Amino acid sequence: MIPADFSNIQLQLRKQEGKTQVYDSIRRKWIILTPEEHVRQYLLQYLMQHLQYPASLIAVEKQLILGSLTKRFDIVVYNRDHKPWLLAECKAPDVMITEATLNQLLQYHNTLQCRYWLLCNGHQLYCADAGDISNIKWLEALPAYNC
Repeated sequence: MIPADFSNIQLQLRKQEGKTQVYDSIRRKWIILTPEEHVRQYLLQYLMQHLQYPASLIAVEKQLILGSLTKRFDIVVYNRDHKPWLLAECKAPDVMITEATLNQLLQYHNTLQCRYWLLCNGHQLYCADAGDISNIKWLEALPAYNC
């Protein structure tokens, strides 16, 4: 498991019609603050602020076709050639990261083919280097953005 300290991250919040919303700087809109969205926004800010991942190469909640199913991935970071580089699956804090979470990410990976896989629920953070699919390495830190 990778340590991730989200304590210094400030999210932009507001109340609208009795519901708390968070501003998503990638999607450029206000989103209802569900527990999973909270984790997604903390992770996005961490990637951009602490690891200098370029906001212009990050996609959030985009549609993906898996056979006859339509799904939405949480976060994809693209390399400078606009090819998927890192795929992140976020869960609410009370949802443990399990093999089922990894299997969900792998379904998306079959279509996107990203080098890095990231799983996060705000407490647990795992990242794997799948550049060599026959020798997947679980990392001790998130990868630097140098592509």
